Amino acid sequence: MEHARGEGPYTLGEALAAAGLRMRLCQVWAGDPVPATLTDVDALVVMGGAQAAYSDDGFPSRRAELELLRKALAAEVPVLGICLGAQMLALAAGGTARVGSGLQLGWGEVAFSPEADGDPLLSGTPERLRVLSWHGDTMDLPEKAVLLASCDRYPVQAFRMGGAAWGLQFHLEVDEAAVDAFMETATPQEVAAAPRLREETPGELTVLAPHRDRVFARFAALVADRTELTATRTFFTPRADA
Repeated sequence: MEHARGEGPYTLGEALAAAGLRMRLCQVWAGDPVPATLTDVDALVVMGGAQAAYSDDGFPSRRAELELLRKALAAEVPVLGICLGAQMLALAAGGTARVGSGLQLGWGEVAFSPEADGDPLLSGTPERLRVLSWHGDTMDLPEKAVLLASCDRYPVQAFRMGGAAWGLQFHLEVDEAAVDAFMETATPQEVAAAPRLREETPGELTVLAPHRDRVFARFAALVADRTELTATRTFFTPRADA
């Protein structure tokens, strides 16, 4: 599901395509309805946005997306939620989403938990890794969630629900084009919070890229293994403010 004109999944989409998987974009910004069922859906990807996971205000597709996420969790359909998508996943699983302690924007370090060592996607990730954050809301996880990464200011940075659903609060999918898109529509407050973001990004991506690409290749392989490379439809919900 796509929430903004011109927004896409960036390197995540590239990984899915490289695995031979087809993506179907539902452009809710253009009036496309959220699918009511998981028919022909082999994986669900929910990306970020300026909307609040806890409010219908400015988010007319929120309830339908939450219902689709609940169905995916019940059916163990692979799910990957990023930023707002992670908050939506936590909410659908029985947790909460709420206003955070202010903007967390720019490159910063997250720490991966011991549980990440055995995780199907995150195993082999360094104990500490610099990632791109762009959010002001946060979430509280349900009891059955496995916390995979955290930082001091926002303790929930990555988690897993069951064996096939992951939430990432940070934007692992970014490349330089993604960062440019984020900055082109950033508010003055956001620009002020990370004034050197464009200059810092090439060097940060050099370090991040091998880990980013490994995580997404594993997710794509998980989906491909489940579908045996049949035609796959994946719904994306990119950032609404980038």
